[in-house]
Amino acid sequence: MLLGRSFQVIGIPWPDLNDGLFYNDVVKPPDSGKSLIHFYSWKYKSSAPLEGWLQRIKNEQITIDGEVITDPETILRIGSDLVYRRLPWKEPDTPYLLEILYEDNEMIALNKPSGLQVLPGGVFQQRTVLTQLQWWSSKQSFSVSEELHPVPVHRLGRGTSGILLCAKTKLARTQFAAYFAEGTSSVRRNRNSTMEEGTKRKISKIYRALVTGIIHDDEVSVDQPIGRMQYPGVAQGLYVATPSGKPACSKVNVLERDEQSKHTLVQVEIQSGRPHQIRIHLSSIGHPLLGDPLYVAGGQPNCLHSEVVNQSFAEDGGYERPTKPVPGDCGYYLHAHQLILYHPKTNEGFLVLLKVVKIIAPLPPILRTRIEAEDVHE
Repeated sequence: MLLGRSFQVIGIPWPDLNDGLFYNDVVKPPDSGKSLIHFYSWKYKSSAPLEGWLQRIKNEQITIDGEVITDPETILRIGSDLVYRRLPWKEPDTPYLLEILYEDNEMIALNKPSGLQVLPGGVFQQRTVLTQLQWWSSKQSFSVSEELHPVPVHRLGRGTSGILLCAKTKLARTQFAAYFAEGTSSVRRNRNSTMEEGTKRKISKIYRALVTGIIHDDEVSVDQPIGRMQYPGVAQGLYVATPSGKPACSKVNVLERDEQSKHTLVQVEIQSGRPHQIRIHLSSIGHPLLGDPLYVAGGQPNCLHSEVVNQSFAEDGGYERPTKPVPGDCGYYLHAHQLILYHPKTNEGFLVLLKVVKIIAPLPPILRTRIEAEDVHE
């Protein structure tokens, strides 16, 4: 089945402010007897500096057992319920319209625009694909027998466009998770496996990318491990190319070389699904994505020098945005172009492999070959 021509578009404009957030904690024995300011400034030091937490407490944003507390030296007692309310804020401008590339009772495939985050995180808590899915499904559930809860089953970087697969049912979600885990585990078992084995996999993803420099070989296999390093502004660590990382495998095919601009248009098929894998793998072979503000040749961040954490804080008490590039920054050209999978069709509550579905997301003009561009204009 080949899909990807005319599409329904969904999406609701974002409100000016989001709803804010509530963070809940229960005081455990090791924290009993500590002051309120000590608890928050140490447990959540990546969220705000000491002065920022003092501001939040004085601003009546924290309660203990339902009572607003403004004294930062209040002593905590075991079992008490702590709630920090992050005030509503205006999230950065992002797209909100999504094309439905494919939909049935089990799944929905969306064409995600560059600039839209998939799941909540950082400053993007409302302006995400997940939020638009929830708003859309809340209206759809009135016309179907079962309430829908579609969720993305994999991630795309905020700057990456193209196919995002979402499961509507719990069974489909479980099966898709198994598909992706199977691909990653096969790389772990055999570091020398080739991408030709893709015909055996139950899900395959093919991307288009524009990279700097001329790749002279028509085909390049990259099996550079990917791991994490400490990096300012990324609390859990930044994914980079490192020998101590986890196995990852990408196959790169050159589609077109532009000797004048010194750029190469490539197709990339990935078997594993490490975070930022394509950006890291292409940069690791000396060809970072054109416009990538973060990764440079070698699969490393643009600046490796340590950065002194800026202790000044923003209006909400949190740290000011890092001055260095972070993974969510956009500007590069990467598009999830094709997805091929075995359809997780249900039959009396059980999943059965019924058919192969091929989904195609239209290419942005800059990622088309000359022949493809001519075909579009004819």
